[in-house]
Amino acid sequence: MRTDSKLSRMLHVLLHMARQDKTFTSDEIAHMLSTNPVVVRRTMSGLKKAGFVHSEKGAGGGWQLTGDLEKITLWDIYQAVGEPTIFAIGNERDHPACLVERVVNSALDQAIQEAQRILVRQLKSTTLAALAADFDHLYAQHEHKQINIQH
Repeated sequence: MRTDSKLSRMLHVLLHMARQDKTFTSDEIAHMLSTNPVVVRRTMSGLKKAGFVHSEKGAGGGWQLTGDLEKITLWDIYQAVGEPTIFAIGNERDHPACLVERVVNSALDQAIQEAQRILVRQLKSTTLAALAADFDHLYAQHEHKQINIQH
């Protein structure tokens, strides 16, 4: 089963934008994500509509992050990219005649609902600023290790 990576991919792009003071073209983003510029533009349009990015057409144009990292949550990005399905697990039939299947459906429904509540709570409480800080910390550790290796 194929997973939906829109959220992950757009968070990746937004963090690059947050840490590099430049405009990114759809071609550059497409190369970064191993996709094509049309897919990038389609996905970025949701982020633009939400006010998280801005785009300029023409020479020197491209995409720029415009939102406040402290105020943008992963939940906000999740909604802006079209609310991809969180879990692929589901029931075969919604209203089965079989009593065993009803019991199975009920157990799965409860587990999925609880897992979704936990995930949504985490997405709502995590900001892009928190991810950027995690990146900065990891980057600093990486740079420190490279310096130590070189000496």
